[in-house]
Amino acid sequence: MNTEGERVIPISIVDEMKSSYIDYSMSVIVSRALPDVRDGLKPVHRRVLYGMYGLNVFSNRKHLKSARIVGDVLGKYHPHGDSSVYDAMVRMAQPWSLRYPQVDGQGNFGSMDGDPPAAMRYTEARLKKISDEVLADLDKDTVDFQNNFDDSLTEPTVMPTRIPNLLVNGASGIAVGMATNMAPHNLSETVDAICAYIDDREITIDELMKHIIAPDFPTGGIIYGYDGVRDALHTGRGRVVIRAKVNFEEVHNRNAIIITEIPYQVNKAEMIARTSELVKEEKIPGIYEIRDESDRRGMRIVYELKNDAIPNVVLNLLYKYTALQTSFSVNNIALVHGRPEQLNVKDIIHHFVEHRHEVVIRRTEYELKKAKERAHILEGFMKVIATQASLDKAIAIIRNSANPADAKDGLIAEFELSDLQAQAILDLRLARLTGMELDKIRAEYEEIMNMIRDFEDILANESRRFGIIKTEMLEIKEKYGDERRTEIDYAGGDMSIEDFIPNESVVVTISHAGYIKRTLLSEYRVQSRGGVGNKAATTRDEDFLEYIVSATNHQYMLFFTEKGKCYWLRVFEIPEGSKISKGRAIQNLINIEPDDKVKAYIRTNDLKDEEYVNQMNVVMITRNGTVKKTSLEAYSRPRTNGINAIEIRDNDQLLGARLTDGTSEIMIATKNGKCIRFPEEKARAVGRGSIGVRGIALEDNDEVIGMIVANDVANESVLVVSEKGYGKRSAVEDYRITNRGGKGVITLNITEKTGSLIAIQNVKDGDGLMIINKSGVAIRMGVDELRIMGRNTQGVKVINLKASDEIAAIAKVEMDKEVEEAEALDSDGLPSAVISDQVEYSDVPLSGDNSVSNMGDENFLRQVEKDEEKEQQEFLKEDGSDAEDNSADEEGSDS
Repeated sequence: MNTEGERVIPISIVDEMKSSYIDYSMSVIVSRALPDVRDGLKPVHRRVLYGMYGLNVFSNRKHLKSARIVGDVLGKYHPHGDSSVYDAMVRMAQPWSLRYPQVDGQGNFGSMDGDPPAAMRYTEARLKKISDEVLADLDKDTVDFQNNFDDSLTEPTVMPTRIPNLLVNGASGIAVGMATNMAPHNLSETVDAICAYIDDREITIDELMKHIIAPDFPTGGIIYGYDGVRDALHTGRGRVVIRAKVNFEEVHNRNAIIITEIPYQVNKAEMIARTSELVKEEKIPGIYEIRDESDRRGMRIVYELKNDAIPNVVLNLLYKYTALQTSFSVNNIALVHGRPEQLNVKDIIHHFVEHRHEVVIRRTEYELKKAKERAHILEGFMKVIATQASLDKAIAIIRNSANPADAKDGLIAEFELSDLQAQAILDLRLARLTGMELDKIRAEYEEIMNMIRDFEDILANESRRFGIIKTEMLEIKEKYGDERRTEIDYAGGDMSIEDFIPNESVVVTISHAGYIKRTLLSEYRVQSRGGVGNKAATTRDEDFLEYIVSATNHQYMLFFTEKGKCYWLRVFEIPEGSKISKGRAIQNLINIEPDDKVKAYIRTNDLKDEEYVNQMNVVMITRNGTVKKTSLEAYSRPRTNGINAIEIRDNDQLLGARLTDGTSEIMIATKNGKCIRFPEEKARAVGRGSIGVRGIALEDNDEVIGMIVANDVANESVLVVSEKGYGKRSAVEDYRITNRGGKGVITLNITEKTGSLIAIQNVKDGDGLMIINKSGVAIRMGVDELRIMGRNTQGVKVINLKASDEIAAIAKVEMDKEVEEAEALDSDGLPSAVISDQVEYSDVPLSGDNSVSNMGDENFLRQVEKDEEKEQQEFLKEDGSDAEDNSADEEGSDS
């Protein structure tokens, strides 16, 4: 029953619930969970910064107790629990949470292991230097202020930040019916993108992506694949896959996987504990021990492997089952004019630039107003103290006035001053009445008038305003910009990556122990024949470089093992290393069996090109002389665990593999100096699992050392090199065509002086030659420095070896004319055979006492030619004339 005077209004509970819930949800969206697109801050972060600004806790002041800061923010601006403020401030101080932290914390602010921070009564904080840029010009009426929760104070609605905070630090928050999850980016890249947008307002997102490449997480790691990044930058939504940064080492004579960086927002301790559980459950076999060796110098998590474990297989299981691989789901939702919107990277940059434009306008208007006020005061000064008579009259008015009000009225009446000017005259100190001070006032007035004209020009000229924004952005980049922490593995995605990786010429090197790397070809110096070379690689004890091949980043490498299996890698997937670095073990890149070894390689173009793979063949040779030809199409479908390339019989192994086009000629050489030449069609194409047919008949204690494929018989020549540094070029036509399976003819006269034949290559004038010996010394030279000689000769010395050294491998490389010209002579004017960095001289003089170090360039080359002629004459006297081997070729038969 209603009390007298009261009235009940019936309402629908559905409507009331709807209205109340919408009000609540909008409050959460606008006042709690989503950042503003302009400054990238949520209300709690903005209030923490403003509270510290009010307490003057700047980067050049001493730290203040966190409890004091939190209490000030709570009491003045943020009517919520103290934990909400303290937790927000802690995160702003954690370098693994924010790419560019805004608070400088002192004390325990937590760890990547998920350890909580100490209570606020124990910790201290102050602003970071970069936060000064967020708060810059806050006192110049650059942004709007609003009343706080009890209308006793005002607080800024947005910060006039010079830092594009939303992009560089990202944001995350769960509202009602929506959420935001924005990735951090590199400040230098972001500034470059903003400057590009200022220069061209119609710039496309693809053009912006040349500057702001991908997210850059504070914990580093590797972005695996680029599709998600492209989607996020184009649409504001995308899934970015992040992997830990991994190295492989040997620890306690075991292979070990070393983690130095983990994905963003991963709890390190929980990840290690979960991995231990999976090892115990045998979901991840092969791990012997897990240790966290992280310290203040950096992160280091060690997964020590069992002796029979394949590191690459274990790593893939870790990626699959643990947080070593995670995904970051980008959802760029921010408040634009108080309303939530989904934004792409250009939208975010646009709103930030518009905000900065408004800040520059309001700051300039404020400074113009202050300048005009000061100019007005200075004009009053100059009216009163411009002459001695006017000054005396003003002093007399002040002295004869009964009170300050009368004095002010008198000055206004006498000199036609404004109220402000008259008051400023009354406040003027007597010291300012000297002649020197008057000159200072006039100079200040002139300076103020110049500033006023400049401010008015800025306000009238939009291009100047945007120029100021760009200049300030570049200053920010200079002060706070740094290198990208997160690497990008473009190969992880399905998209074509040729646009992102330059198709540079590289040298791929593989050591005898199976270490591989790629090095830019330009790192190798061009030298003259007979040089001693410069240090090419650092290898383990008793290891030496065995294979070298020139390639480009976009090509494929097929690896053939001695057991007859084939594996694939794109050239850019091979780890890059310097000329003197050891490289990465092949077992860590491909799933090769522990007791197998890579013995041959093929460099191919795109394996997805059907016409190409059907036109080309793979020809393989074994140590015992078996040759096999199979279509490249059979090897065009990469598998993680490789495929069977050729069936290998007992006491044999795969030795070499080459690409042919069906019309080539095959030449096979043996260590005893024999070589056979026959047309490719003599070896019919067989299936991938076949054994092959006999290529050359071997004598006792002889074996195949290599195979070449000749396509241009008229212009190509055959280069052979022996293990003791002798080599020569001879014409392909000097080797008569025979049937497959014959004994062949002499290609190099083998003596104790030359050593066994070690390598064979087909070359042309203009080609480059790289020779690497077992001690790791490399020399790069032009093939045209070796003249063509007869087939049955000893050859000339191509590299000077120390007494105990031998040649390990040779390879043909493309010569770079610019490098060749630039490095023909070193800076000291010595012959180019002498290298200024890491010089290694031959122990054996070239001729008498004339060593390389004390001869001029021309004399050196002339002496080398004389030595060659002398050696050749002595050899012919000892071993007879240039007679060919007339032994009849024997017809071979299919195995």
